[in-house]
Amino acid sequence: MSQIRKTALSLGAFAAVALLAGCRQDMHNEPKFIPQRGTDFFADGRSVRPQVDHTVARGQLDQNEYFYTGLLNGKEQDAMPFPATMTVLEHGQERYNIYCTPCHSRVGNGDGMIVQRGYKPAGNYHDSKRLSEPLSHYFYVMTNGYGAMPDYSEELTPADRWSIAAYIRALQLSQNAKESDVPTGEKVQNLTDIAEQQGLPASFAGPWPIAQNTNVQALPTVGEAAGAPAENPKTPTLTPQPATAAGAKKGETTAPETKK
Repeated sequence: MSQIRKTALSLGAFAAVALLAGCRQDMHNEPKFIPQRGTDFFADGRSVRPQVDHTVARGQLDQNEYFYTGLLNGKEQDAMPFPATMTVLEHGQERYNIYCTPCHSRVGNGDGMIVQRGYKPAGNYHDSKRLSEPLSHYFYVMTNGYGAMPDYSEELTPADRWSIAAYIRALQLSQNAKESDVPTGEKVQNLTDIAEQQGLPASFAGPWPIAQNTNVQALPTVGEAAGAPAENPKTPTLTPQPATAAGAKKGETTAPETKK
């Protein structure tokens, strides 16, 4: 047998031994924790361990106390943690319309559709109590909840909550604006005149109603469901309302919300 062939066979045998040695199951069969499975190694039976006290996970260091809590030295502040640009306000309006209008309504008077259907009246952003609240109060309530309102910390990021708070302030300004607030040179029109120009009743520009306790219509009884005559309780209706300055361009109007 030639020397070359002997060398090739020796290398082949060595490679086979090395391959077999690498197939040992020691690492595969070693004791280890599998996520979401229990264990009897720890007293609490959990394989996944809680975070060590007084430590912060990478990427979760909340250095800006005011941004994440809405509090500075334990107190609410009338300030944003970042500039309230038009982009921020538009994003806040979009988030507000999704998460806040069911209770607070598009105009923020606390008379949203689920309130009209019997839920506890929500806060009216335009009453003296809410107008006097500092800006971060709205962020704090969205973060922690208040009264019948649950917290929205899972649904809304801190930046989203601040954007909504900024939009609420813009909404308050839009509903309490004075002619002196309009920049010099801008044309001012009366909402009543705009309503009439568009073929709407003058009452369309009337004040928004304040949410009151609603009369919830009961479900029909068995006899009523079978066709027996039922009482027809008077259902309150809403007066058509004007568009808000924060939610519509100048001169535009929106369709009113009506009670169904």
